[in-house]
This record gives sequence, C-alpha cells and structure tokens, in this order.
Amino acid sequence: MILDSHCHVWPDHIAPQVLAMRPSGLDAFFDGTVSGLLASMDEAGIDYACALGVAGVAKNVDRTNAFIGGLDNPRLIPFGTVHPDLTVEENVRSLVDHGIKGVKLHPLFQDLDLGSPKIIEIAHGLAENGIPVITHAGAGGTPEQTERGNPQKVVSLAEAVPNLTLMACHYGGYHMLDEAEEIVLGSRIILETSWPPTMTALDRDRIRSIIQRHGAERFVFGSDWPMADPAVEIAGIRSLGLTREEEDLVLGGTLARVLGIAER
Repeated sequence: MILDSHCHVWPDHIAPQVLAMRPSGLDAFFDGTVSGLLASMDEAGIDYACALGVAGVAKNVDRTNAFIGGLDNPRLIPFGTVHPDLTVEENVRSLVDHGIKGVKLHPLFQDLDLGSPKIIEIAHGLAENGIPVITHAGAGGTPEQTERGNPQKVVSLAEAVPNLTLMACHYGGYHMLDEAEEIVLGSRIILETSWPPTMTALDRDRIRSIIQRHGAERFVFGSDWPMADPAVEIAGIRSLGLTREEEDLVLGGTLARVLGIAER
C-alpha cells in the first residue's frame, strides 16, 4: 500500500493563479486540481494521498478548510490549515467543523515562525485534539523565510510540544540537508522524502543511510505534488537499496500507522 503525505490541491479556478506565483526554477509538473491529483495517483499506483490546503491569511482559513474537508473521495485525506492570527479555539473549531484529519504548516507562505509562542500554543491545541502536523522544513526564498522554518526551529517545536505528531518535509531541511542530518536525525520527528523537483537528484547512498539511521518507521513518502511526479519519486525510493520492510514502511506503513489506516 502506498500513501503520499504531501499533495497540494486548490479549487479548479484558483490552481492556475497559485501555480503562476511559484518561485522561479520550481515549475509545476501538474495542474494542482483534485482531478489532476487523482489521475496522478492512479498512474503512480498510490492508494491514499494527504490533500493539503494552506491559507496565507487568517480570513481564508475557514474557506480553505471547507474546500479540503469537502473533497468527496475516500482516497484523499484532508489536511487543512491554521493561522497564527486566529485563536487556538478558532483554528481548532474550523478543523473539527470541516472534518480535517491533519494540518499543514508552511513558514514560507504563511509568514509564520515554527518557534514562535503562538505557533507553539496552536500546536498544543492540535496535539490535544489528536491532529497531526506536517510542516515545510528548510530553506525558503529569503533569509527570513529560511529562519522561520529551519531544522532547529522544527526541533524546537517538537521539543516544546512533546505529544504532537510532527512530520517534517524534505528530510527535515530543504537545501539544508547537512544541518538536518546533524540536528533532526535521531529525534522523534517523522521525516518526509520529497525534494522538488525530484529526490532522485540526491545521493542515493546518503539518503539510504539517513533513512536507516533515523529509522524507516519514522519516515513517510511525500511527492510534493504538483511540484514533482509521484511515479518518479516512488521509483526513486525503490532504487535506494532499502530492505523490503524498510521500503514498505516508507512508502505507506508509517503514514498508515500515524493516520490509523488499515493496511491492505
């Protein structure tokens, strides 16, 4: 069973506008729509995917959660959004009201700092309600963005909220792999495998070593759809030389455990 922890989707009329604003050099492979994601899942053999919604401003939190929570397909697991300009109660209420299973934090696009008191307060509220979090980790387009979500900030959040299920994208540090390997590896944080435009550009021996040292039971597969091709990323994981048990955990077993999905 294959689960993708990292797929961004938008309403059909919004997706082209969002993707047109992506940073130079990070071009989308797909259209960012729900139908496009389902087609990619079919092509890649993915059973379930976390459909992520991110609100850049507080006023869009509830409408984003309404869209993500309203996706009418059992293969899509709704991961919604919170914002530090709302109270903990407002954030949690929106998630619960719309049947959201998890939350995506994005220091780059939400102007939030993973180590800030407000985010830690919100994270406590999420943990108390059993809502897991997946966050961007690592470099952004500016030094300020990078500072808000660097590997040390990810570790600080995990330490501040020990009962939070925290997944960190991009091996814990996009374009900061040295720092992530030093700071995040060996922690309780669950790491995710995406590295847009493709993780296959990374050294296979190094990535295999990182997965084995951290533990495959603390790794989840993520493509960062539509910014990467899930079929290519799955092939990349399978080319690492992991054991079958390790491969199965990374590609689906770990996330199935986190989300309470019965393995087929």
